[in-house]
Amino acid sequence: MPSPTLIKPPPVDLSKSAIENVLELTTLRDIGPDIYTNTRPLWHPPGARGIYGGAVIAQSLAAAQLTIPPPSPANKNATFFIHSMHCYFVLAGNAEIPILYHVERVREGKSFMTMTVQARQRGKCIFTTTASFVREGSAGKQTVDHESGMPAGVREELEKGVGVDDEGSAADKAVNGEEGSGPFLSRRLPVYNNDSLQPHTKRPRQWIRARGRISTSSGHQAHLSALAYMSDSYFIGTVARVHNLFRTPGLASAQSTTSAPSSSSSSSNTSATPAVDPMTTPESREHADNLPPPKIGMMVSLDHTIYFHRPRELRADEWLFSEMESPWAGDGRGLVLQRIWNREGMLVATCVQEGLIRLVQSADGSLTQALGEENAVVDRKGDGSKL
Repeated sequence: MPSPTLIKPPPVDLSKSAIENVLELTTLRDIGPDIYTNTRPLWHPPGARGIYGGAVIAQSLAAAQLTIPPPSPANKNATFFIHSMHCYFVLAGNAEIPILYHVERVREGKSFMTMTVQARQRGKCIFTTTASFVREGSAGKQTVDHESGMPAGVREELEKGVGVDDEGSAADKAVNGEEGSGPFLSRRLPVYNNDSLQPHTKRPRQWIRARGRISTSSGHQAHLSALAYMSDSYFIGTVARVHNLFRTPGLASAQSTTSAPSSSSSSSNTSATPAVDPMTTPESREHADNLPPPKIGMMVSLDHTIYFHRPRELRADEWLFSEMESPWAGDGRGLVLQRIWNREGMLVATCVQEGLIRLVQSADGSLTQALGEENAVVDRKGDGSKL
């Protein structure tokens, strides 16, 4: 029987946060240079086609960061931080098989370094990313600066709802859908402009943060990897939410657990009743022709891009505000954008993702309108899981 890790996992390191333990890598020097593997088993969301994609994104980033030379006299004490990574999901990952992360040092320049990472299982590439790192301070003292501001009023709402050190309440579900566990918390907010008839003008929002405190021993890179992990929370599901697409209530818990991550690869769930997705309420089922909306047959992410704007200003163990939108959907695909601000209102990251969005079709190719169809395709990854 296959094992989910190459080496027996060590005990959980209680000096580190849950998300640090989840993303821990083991170096495989005996196999080759710059090769790493997951130290702990990866999480397979219920009903999903494979492992949670955010875990592979984050571990690929962690592997690339491990290959970056540390500051030293040889490189004039230069510090390099990730500024962008472009990812593609190639094959479904198997939670019962270890992943090997192969890092290739494409270019090591004075101001920029480029790495590619391939995540492989049984010799096949299931995920690939190109990551670019920039030397801190290489732009000089005078720079061109501007940024999108955090939406008005959201910070005040957070101050009313949760404290700085709050470890979660009934409204703050852990990423694996269970209270009291999981490496990060997610507090979903009502969709902004949800009454609009134009899907591209709606804005799903949430607050996210890693549970506990990320240790100083892991360095600031741990916060960047944690953000990459959380950036997949409820992401591609934005397309479904702005269209108020129906989801079978009995399958909703599988969707919500796939949207954010869990203790081995989480999954966020902040709906009041896990078995019912907010999109299945009577209000969301209203249609201009008085017919129920079409059902989602499959929803999986195809790619994922993250631009890291302010690495030093990012603390993944403090509340981060995320606002998403979908500027376009068509031809069975949907595009989503995400902006992430820190508690002080600084834009710390921008994310882009395209996903496959297929609706349940009838035999003649038209949309199936029956809400109770039992044999609908369900391997759709819910609200953001992929792979």
